[in-house]
Amino acid sequence: MRIGNDRRQDDFEINVISLIDVLLTLLMFFVLTTTFIQHSRMQVTLPQASAEERDMQVPALTVVVDRDGHFYVGSDEVMGQGIEPLKQAIASAAGDDRDRQVTIRADAMTAHQNVVTAMDALGQLGFTKLSIATTPTQSGTGP
Repeated sequence: MRIGNDRRQDDFEINVISLIDVLLTLLMFFVLTTTFIQHSRMQVTLPQASAEERDMQVPALTVVVDRDGHFYVGSDEVMGQGIEPLKQAIASAAGDDRDRQVTIRADAMTAHQNVVTAMDALGQLGFTKLSIATTPTQSGTGP
């Protein structure tokens, strides 16, 4: 009987092969998805200007569609039904600036046709920079 040598036969062992596989996969993912910045080899001394910030952009025109399908351009409600009163309200609010950014803020419960009507009116007037405002989903919720 051996009393002095009390080693257990089943030693604990960590298998690192699967850990290495996961780390190499992550490394490949990050290397392949990283964008490398290529700087020009030509050295240019840039001219100097004042460092104060200037806001040169015209604020975006906002078209709001509420739950009931009523349109608002800026903060003014569009009176009348259909696309023509909406086009007139947008044209009077925007003036001649068709390169202006337009944000459509539509209620989540409004009919899809109301959003399409707003986009159609903007397209007929010549606006090309459209965006639809959304809110971020809360973590743990979603489709």
